[in-house]
Amino acid sequence: MDAEQRMSQETRAIWATVVCFLVGALAGTLLLWGTPRPVAGDGSVGIPVAIVAGAIAAASFAVSSRLHRRGEHAAMPRWQAIISSLSAIALTVAFAGVTALGVLLTTEVLGAGLQGLQLSAVGGGLITGVASAVAGRLAFEAGIGLRTADLANLLFRYLIIGTLFAMITAADPQWWELNFSQLGIGTGAWAFNGTLVVAGILTATVGSYIGRDLHRIQGDAALRRVAWVVVLWAAAGAALAAVGLFPLERIVVVHNVAAFSTLVLFVVAGVLTVTTIPGPPPALMLTTAGVALLIVVPVVLAFAFGLFSITALEAIIIGLALLWLTTLVRVLAVLTPDRTRPSVRASLLRG
Repeated sequence: MDAEQRMSQETRAIWATVVCFLVGALAGTLLLWGTPRPVAGDGSVGIPVAIVAGAIAAASFAVSSRLHRRGEHAAMPRWQAIISSLSAIALTVAFAGVTALGVLLTTEVLGAGLQGLQLSAVGGGLITGVASAVAGRLAFEAGIGLRTADLANLLFRYLIIGTLFAMITAADPQWWELNFSQLGIGTGAWAFNGTLVVAGILTATVGSYIGRDLHRIQGDAALRRVAWVVVLWAAAGAALAAVGLFPLERIVVVHNVAAFSTLVLFVVAGVLTVTTIPGPPPALMLTTAGVALLIVVPVVLAFAFGLFSITALEAIIIGLALLWLTTLVRVLAVLTPDRTRPSVRASLLRG
């Protein structure tokens, strides 16, 4: 890409930012018209701002993808184009969810520091415009050229944002004495459970992009194995979403089965992915072995010696798993060609 093309993309991104701000400010002002509202809490500006900014971020990503990836599916067989389109739809939903939760977390923090502040419709509209402009700009840039590593970083940040918001709004302040599933119980349970559902969608989408990268590296010769990689990541994402869809207080057995299945499927998908990469690279093998060892040690210390609580153990395992996933997608980024690689197979199941 030459300097002129990059400048053209930057100009488009600037105009997208301006449009997102104006639309967000107008929509926010109209939704918040009436008596002044607090920054956070009941009847606050938080939820309207989150809804508008989330919708605008989703629309910005969809428009950007349409502009910059036009014709990408032309040379693809039908099955490959369908998978690519489903990934784009999932990402559109994910951008809306990430933006909405980010706005809600920000308003909760601001509400704690600006107690008593009341915002008029115009003031709330301006805040909506700023949130929409920031989210819309990031989503628009993602539509230009989203890499698997960008998706993994988005998943990591989203889980942090969602979990922090769930902690702040938790019905039981002593939830940490048991496990993270306690955040999915009570009046504010939707925050944690919704986070898990969108995180499941993101996980499945990351798996789809991992499959795309593996296909670009190896071509149709490894297509059947790559398909299994995508299926396993999709299953792990579905299991994670099920943890949020079936909270602990409603169906304990289904919740626990979904949580255990998420862990198992993540491990199996990870192992198959590593063994599918040509080589595989020593850095990735070293990280995989190190993460596996670092997971075993706290598990033993937690259950055999009681040195860790279940909540701490869950945090350690999730953090290490995301660290490993980040390493995986960075390795893939080094090996993967930038250009799209259409399959020459008319069917995914038959050669």
